[in-house]
Amino acid sequence: MHQTIKNLIEIQSEIKQNIGKLGLANYHPNIIAVSKTFKIDYISNLIDFGHLHFGENKVQEANDKWKIIKEKNTSIKLHMIGKLQTNKVKQAIKTFDYIHSVDSKKLAQKISNEQKNLNKKVQIFIQVNLANESQKSGIKTDELFDLLEFCKLSSLKVLGLMCLPPFEEDSDKYFADLKSLKDKFDLKDLSMGMSHDYLKALKYKATFLRIGSKIFGNRN
Repeated sequence: MHQTIKNLIEIQSEIKQNIGKLGLANYHPNIIAVSKTFKIDYISNLIDFGHLHFGENKVQEANDKWKIIKEKNTSIKLHMIGKLQTNKVKQAIKTFDYIHSVDSKKLAQKISNEQKNLNKKVQIFIQVNLANESQKSGIKTDELFDLLEFCKLSSLKVLGLMCLPPFEEDSDKYFADLKSLKDKFDLKDLSMGMSHDYLKALKYKATFLRIGSKIFGNRN
């Protein structure tokens, strides 16, 4: 058995145990295997194992790696988890099933326009910059309502919210804040929790966990 499969099984077991300890019923978070920078022959073991959700952060890399595979296996769901430039939106909609990093009306409008042109809808997460970090993307909390309303008017399918807490800080506060915002706006999903803090995200019922190095190992 390939190491990536062993890692995934171990993570799944760990998640199941922690959900049991938390006493959460009918809660089954999705694991996005963040495969950015890894070659497809290394990822293929997980594909053959039957894993369906994969994450990439560059549009061209994702298209080059996944186009043929997704044509053969239509069950695979590809997630855009990196910053999306407006000039890459057309290709992103062709390649991805989910976009986790919508953070402006300009980007939302471009996605809306291209969806109509391509006759394909993608699932959307709004990225929220909870810590107001200048080096990170994401809408400010006090601008979230306006963006959600704009997305609604633009016929975008917003599933929920996404965040990237400051790496050096405890994630709990930010996960709690994002869950509060999700509940406030009556949204369904939360994209939060990475290799170093996905178990904490379970406490706040994250529905999509973005796990990379814990599955694939360290990147070069």
